[in-house]
Amino acid sequence: MLAAIISKISRIRTHLTRLDQQPLGKAALTIVLLLDIFILSSIFDGLDKHTAQLTQPYEHIPADCREIVLDERWNASNRLERLSVAAALEHNQQYYSSIAKNPARHPVCETLISTLETIKKDKELGQTFNNIQKIKRESGDLRAQAERLKGSYDTSLLESIARQGEGQANVDALRNDLRAKTEALNTLTQKMTDLQASVVRDKRVQAFWALIDHQSAADREALRSDLQKLNFWYPVKRLGMEMIFLLPLFGLFYLWNFVSLRKDRPLQTLVSSHLLVVTVVPVLFKVIQLIYNILPKKFLQNLVALLESMKLVALWHYLAMALAIAATLVAIYVVQKTIFSRGKLLAKRIANDLCQECGSRLPPASSACPLCGFGQFKPCRHCGKPTHVYGSYCKECGEPAP
Repeated sequence: MLAAIISKISRIRTHLTRLDQQPLGKAALTIVLLLDIFILSSIFDGLDKHTAQLTQPYEHIPADCREIVLDERWNASNRLERLSVAAALEHNQQYYSSIAKNPARHPVCETLISTLETIKKDKELGQTFNNIQKIKRESGDLRAQAERLKGSYDTSLLESIARQGEGQANVDALRNDLRAKTEALNTLTQKMTDLQASVVRDKRVQAFWALIDHQSAADREALRSDLQKLNFWYPVKRLGMEMIFLLPLFGLFYLWNFVSLRKDRPLQTLVSSHLLVVTVVPVLFKVIQLIYNILPKKFLQNLVALLESMKLVALWHYLAMALAIAATLVAIYVVQKTIFSRGKLLAKRIANDLCQECGSRLPPASSACPLCGFGQFKPCRHCGKPTHVYGSYCKECGEPAP
């Protein structure tokens, strides 16, 4: 079975760069490679759209739900500010779509997130939250200006006292400016207090606060357990969805390549061989991605965290490069010595009546290649009869070649 697979791979490799038993020209090879790039990009784009149908962990358990239930980051002292920032951001983005994806949420999150989304998408509340954020930014600017003015005022006042009243006009101007900034800041603070009070009085916000306050330890444990399961099984489900998309393509291109080889259609064999290889690339990539996500990812994360804590994170990059170089060397050795070795190539050429030197198809009963002139036979040292130059055994007596 393995020998058959290796033989098939070797045949496909031969047909990747040859047409009608001749090396493919640079222009034709460029055209085929452009097709490869287009098909490969189309495959990855299709994979993204196909797997988007699968509910992801962050959709089933949204980030806001994790912060509220698992991390308990929303508390009485900061939840109004968190809600204000989230709702103002939603209001400013203004991208509500009637065809938006509505994934199935975890039961613990459903009511909580539905209530939060209702608040976020209310235009009147959104404008109120937006005004709160504007006032907060303006208050921050005024406070910074007031601090600078206060520093200038204190310095000027001391200088005026030292010079016995000189520069009093400048001190008065700074005092008036500082008073104006302070009054404006107080006005903004009062306005923000009124807006926040109107938000707190809203029944939807009060219902949201009640939901936050009534999250139980059992809810947190159930959500944490389900999240761990989701994070483990989601890569497997995603790979299944990806294989549903990829395997029919692979089967179609394999069938096309098989029929093209049997019916001796060089042009179709060339294109189908390239498409077959292009389809194998994302299959291997996705399988490796699954292995990485499930097995060593946690270990690698912990290793990187340890190196960062020791200020040795550069060692991780050195290790990654060393592993990549080692893997490349092993892959080249295995491929060159087993799948695409010269011995296997020569055996294939002899078995298919191809020139042992250049690989061109030989006319029937030819003793030399009409294209490169290479003589195909030499006398066997055991029986003296003609045998293949690169054959491992004599084709007449079966004795090992020298």
